[in-house]
Order: sequence, then C-alpha cells, then structure tokens
Amino acid sequence: MAYRNIICSAFRDPSGPGFPAINPATGKALAGEFHSASLQDADDAMKGAEQAFQEYKNIDKDIKAAFLRAIADEISWLGDTLICRAAEESGLPVGRLQGEMGRTTGQLRMFANLVEEGSWVNAIIDVALPDRKPLPRADIRRMLVPLGPVVVFGASNFPLAFSVAGGDTASAFAAGCPVVVKVHPAHLGTSALVGGAILKAIEKTGVPTGLFSLLYDEGHDIGAYLVKHPKTKAVAFTGSFKGGNALIQLAQQRVHPIPVFVEMGSINPIVLLPEALNNRAQVLASQCAASIALGAGQFCTNPGLLLAIKSPALDTFKEALAAAIKETPSATMLTPGICENYGALSKAVLSANGVTLIAESPLVNTELKSQSVARMASVSATVFLSNKQLHEEVFGPYSLLVVAEDHAELTALVAALEGQLTATVMAEKGELQAYPELISTLTDKTGRIILNGVPTGVEVSAAMQHGGPYPATNDSRFTSVGSTAVYRFVRPVAWQDWDDDLLPDALKANNPLGIFRLIDLNWIKQ
Repeated sequence: MAYRNIICSAFRDPSGPGFPAINPATGKALAGEFHSASLQDADDAMKGAEQAFQEYKNIDKDIKAAFLRAIADEISWLGDTLICRAAEESGLPVGRLQGEMGRTTGQLRMFANLVEEGSWVNAIIDVALPDRKPLPRADIRRMLVPLGPVVVFGASNFPLAFSVAGGDTASAFAAGCPVVVKVHPAHLGTSALVGGAILKAIEKTGVPTGLFSLLYDEGHDIGAYLVKHPKTKAVAFTGSFKGGNALIQLAQQRVHPIPVFVEMGSINPIVLLPEALNNRAQVLASQCAASIALGAGQFCTNPGLLLAIKSPALDTFKEALAAAIKETPSATMLTPGICENYGALSKAVLSANGVTLIAESPLVNTELKSQSVARMASVSATVFLSNKQLHEEVFGPYSLLVVAEDHAELTALVAALEGQLTATVMAEKGELQAYPELISTLTDKTGRIILNGVPTGVEVSAAMQHGGPYPATNDSRFTSVGSTAVYRFVRPVAWQDWDDDLLPDALKANNPLGIFRLIDLNWIKQ
C-alpha cells in the first residue's frame, strides 16, 4: 500500500506533516502515515484532468469499457487485504464489506456493459426535410457528451461503494469524465488500496494518466479548493446536510456555475396502515427493528420515522418493537465523531417536550469504543407537527414513532414531511384504496416509494432511483445509484447540417456503432 497522494496517476512525495488512520473500535492508529495534499497538488490534478479529458471524451467505447472492467478486476484481486483494512478503518463487519466489494465491482462492470452497448448516449436524429412547407427543416442530430473533470468526495458510510471507485467515480468514467477524488479521512488506507487498483487499470488499458487523481486532507481546504477550481465541471458528494449545503454554497461562489450533486439527510418514513398492523403487528415490528439497527443505523435509507394511527394493534406493535430494540447489541460506528454526534442528537430528541423513550438497548460492548446504542422513541402527531427538530435526521440506530389520532391526522403528518430518499407503506391488499391523498402526497415527497418492504438495501439497477426532493438531495431529477447515474455528468449537443463524415459515430447515417437511436420519433437500431 502506498500512502502518498496520487496526481495524474503518479505518486507525489509529501511536503507537510503526516497523520494516521484510526481504528474506531480501539481508538488506535493503524499502519501508514498519510499527508494532506497541497493546493499545488490539487491544481496539478485538475489541470491534468482537463488535459486528459480532451483525449478521453473521444476514446473508443470498447477501451472505456475495458478500463472499467479492469478496475473491477484489480479491486477483486485485492481480496482480503482490502476487506481487512476496510474493516479496521470503518468498524463494519467483514460480511458487510464483502457484500460491498461485490456491489462496487458489480457496478463497475454494469457501467462497462452500458458503455459497450452504447445506446445510453440518447442519439436523436431529425433528418432534413428540404421540401417541407412553408419552410424546410434542417438536418438536426443530438447526443449526450461528457461535461469534463468531476470531483468526487468519498462517503463515510460506504468505504468502497461510495468512495474512490464507487458509483460516482464509475459513472463519471463511463460518461467520459476524468475524476479527482477527495478521500474521506475515515478510510485512508482503504482509499490508498483502491487508488492503487485504479492505477493498475490505467496502465493496463492505456487510458490517459490524467484521468485519475486521489487527494488526502485532514480538514476542508482541499475539498473547497477543488469545488471552486475553474477546471472542475461537476461535483458528487454523499454525506450530511451541513456538508452538502457547504459544497453548494462554495459552488455558488464560482464565476461559472457547475452542477453539484449532493445526497444529504433523509429520515425515510414508514407509514403503517391499520389493517397491516391488525394482521401482522409482530412481523412488522421485527422488520422495522432489523432495518433501524442494520449497520448501526448508518445507512442513508435508515427508517428514522414510523407513522401510524392510534389503535390496540399499534400498542402490540410498539411492545414488540421495544422488545426487539432491547435485544439489539451495540456495534462500532464509523468514526468517534459520528458516534458522539449520534449520542448527542438522539438524547436531544428524547429531552424534547412530549417525546417518550420506548426502548433503549442495554447490550453495549464496553470493551470497544464508538459503540452505538439502539433507541426508539414515541411522540404524538400534534407534538411532532409543532416541533421541527423532530423532523431532522438522527444518523444512527434510532427511530421515532409518531402516533396520529385518525386518518386525517396521518395524512397531515405526511404533508408536513420534507423531501426523502425513500418512503414506505405497510398495507394489506386493497387497503391503499382508502388513502389516495396520503399516497399521492407521499409520492411527491420521495424518490422511491416502497410497498411492504424496508428501505435499507438499494438495488444497483437501471430502474433504481436513489435521490429525492430537497433536502434528501439538491436535484431530484437524478440518481446516484444505478446505470442512469451516468446522466449527471453529461450534457446534450446538437449538430445541425453537418456532413456525415464529420459527425460523431453515434449520429452517422449508417449507424456504425449499432445503437438504438430516436429517428423521427421512432426508436430504431439502424
């Protein structure tokens, strides 16, 4: 493992003081000394990325696909070395990280397949109509082209799948964009290993060396500099509401605006309808408890809010949920800071007027540091609607049950919610017909609406939408998961009345790429 910053696929000797990676479970330093990049390093990375972009944006799609597959192969070959280091740095269990490695390599190969097939560029052709009356129509051909260098911020809760070679990086590479990664300080060694894998893939496939840089920083200076750098054409971030808004504000200070895609806070409400509670209260309690505690509650889709109408069945659900929460063992949280913040926020909610603690797990591993404590609280709809603090995300194994008096108050609760990544409805067959307004309003509030399932677990697929109205994300039109994540990093360009031999291959008359194209409003492969 190399501990140095990577500038345009080359390691650079450090100039400042070093800092270690920390094991959150023990509080001890791990092997390796890392160094913050300098502003000169960051400037060199962005300038190199711009230079590489001029070649990579036009590179053969098969070479691009081979590059993405090579990254996946190199990560796979790291095997236990990568898994063990990620476990030491994150406190996440080995089984979870093995699954995350599979997701990371799987989405790289998914984007390789997307690029190789080629139709994703959305080629649209309106052929010339010289005899049209009263005016002829020009020959107009449009397709998507890459934006340019993308800055990617590593996420704390996914050291592999939303980090150095995660979905943001993979989709940017697929779009034809170079990537400069700002490493998350909780995953220094993990990032170094994956960065090395990308370097090997670049060497094997012969793509431009300026395509990739990786920068460390103990603070925020390098990240801020990258966002405001004139060569940066887009930014991708997954993290907190505070962090995401800080990046948006930095981008607004630029002379030339750029798209900034930030995924921020979401409390992912689960609406428990009466018949579902009447028929399966115990099962629903078990499902909810497992989802709340999964990964120490450190998923962006953690269900932080449960909404239901007062009833005896809800009391049964509450008792079963409390019992499950009390049986939830502690788990190591990602960083000491995240653990401290979780403790402070969850206790602040519990101290609010009208909030009652339902259950708190007593099963705390006192031999390890940064341990989560699962908590469940309850509040009336009236109090919830009057206290905006209760609407905010508490990042950790915590959820709040909000009890409505009737159907109308339950609908009012949904109407009061802010934008969400997910929203779930637990209902019996036919029960939804009595709640059209609630379902319609809930759909307006979210990017993914789930029926009779828990929100944790995000399938990486073409149809997935992982992004919702603000403050879940700042642009609900896009997703950060799945093959359509590539559309964040492209823009449309139209060619009008160009000779066929001068057009991009995707727009030429004989369709040399063999892709699907929209020709005179008909999708055809010719």
